[in-house]
Amino acid sequence: MQFLKLKNTLAFMRYRKPAMLFSLLLMCASIYTLYENKLQFGLDFTGGTLIEVGFKEAADLTKIRSVLDNNGYDDAVVQLYGSSRDVVIRLAERQGKKVELLGNEVLSTLKKGTGQEMDMRRIEFVGGSVGDELAEQGGLAMLTALICILVYVAFRFEWRFALGSVAALFHDVLLTLGLFSFLKLEFDLTVLAAILAVIGYSLNDTIVVSDRIRENFRKVREGSPSEVIDISLTQTLSRTFITSLTTLLVLGALFFKGGELIHGFSTALLFGVFVGTYSSIYIASSIALSLGISKEDLIPEVIEKEGEDQEQMMP
Repeated sequence: MQFLKLKNTLAFMRYRKPAMLFSLLLMCASIYTLYENKLQFGLDFTGGTLIEVGFKEAADLTKIRSVLDNNGYDDAVVQLYGSSRDVVIRLAERQGKKVELLGNEVLSTLKKGTGQEMDMRRIEFVGGSVGDELAEQGGLAMLTALICILVYVAFRFEWRFALGSVAALFHDVLLTLGLFSFLKLEFDLTVLAAILAVIGYSLNDTIVVSDRIRENFRKVREGSPSEVIDISLTQTLSRTFITSLTTLLVLGALFFKGGELIHGFSTALLFGVFVGTYSSIYIASSIALSLGISKEDLIPEVIEKEGEDQEQMMP
């Protein structure tokens, strides 16, 4: 089969070096903000008490923080929760004090210090040991997923594609964590679930692209590897665009209408879909090309059967 270049083939690989440099800068920025700001772990991981308070009027967060700080709750994290009258207060675990008693003490302190009317909406407690276990198990879940993906892609396609796929997934996870650290968004179990979903989404897109690249390497007899990859990416672009668009529509509805409880979940997925689509083009494919992928690596070897030469020589 002769090499046929599509008229509307997009030269993705022409910009792979600037794209990889841009990604490297974003990854460095994510590492820096994770080092400086850390992740704002929710009670699922840190342990402690969560108190939701409903005010009759708009709450003054600065005054609430000052009142709590002056009354021995200097570790309190105070945030609005959905509206200007709903406030969530997070406190570190306090040994020997019951949750209900702690909630009543905080509520009494706020009423006396702010002079506003309020009521307790809910109070939750998570033990510190449970939080540590969840953090450890969540990290192991992501690590296991990456290792399994590396092994699967290496067997299914080729080791260069495997390294590219894992690098793309690492890129997606790191940038998502960097976003949460930079914006100081709460990182809880729903966000962890969203990151695992991002890994699956990005991997699916990368597998589709890799499969088309392998197919075109076997069909196309002429043309450089970068040209074959450009053709493959162009052929899968419409599928990628439609899949991403429909996913974003659903996530947009969750982000704007889903409420505060799944705000972190929808934020992680929205950002993850963007970076996952980008990484399947400019990370996974670019790394495979940089490692020297060629048609010889993907064309299956022809194994001659024993005695085949003798049969061909017979008249």
